[in-house]
Amino acid sequence: MQKSQRGFTLVELLVVIGIIGVLAGLLFTNFSGARERARDTRRKNDLVQMKQALRLYYNDFQKYPSDSNTLIAGCGVDGITECPWGSPFVAGAGQTVYMNQLPSDPVTTQSYTYTKITDDNFELQANLENLSDESASESQLKCGVPAGGVTQRVYMICAD
Repeated sequence: MQKSQRGFTLVELLVVIGIIGVLAGLLFTNFSGARERARDTRRKNDLVQMKQALRLYYNDFQKYPSDSNTLIAGCGVDGITECPWGSPFVAGAGQTVYMNQLPSDPVTTQSYTYTKITDDNFELQANLENLSDESASESQLKCGVPAGGVTQRVYMICAD
């Protein structure tokens, strides 16, 4: 007499587990890429907001603030005190609020970089996570970086 066996063999179970593992790996890779792109979008938006705040500062002081160790040196009554990332951007005798809080990078402890070029020009930089983001090189070219000097992953905004 033969018994009728029901169920799955070990090989069948291993094949199904392998297929599920491959699919999970593909989905995880796709989701992590989406998170990187979302953080990069936040970085770009942060730089746009800082550009607007710096333009307001320019309207009040007729020059962009100085830089100090990649920080904006435009806070305080005199408008020359360093403004740490994550702190308010407030300057002038009337303590004008240009930004309630200067943003900082969403992941790393490395914040953004501010460099004053001239009284009428500055550069803001952020390091992007997505290596294939073409807007990084485009942004550098708009700010006058020669084509041979473009750095991968660096997104840049400058004064118009």
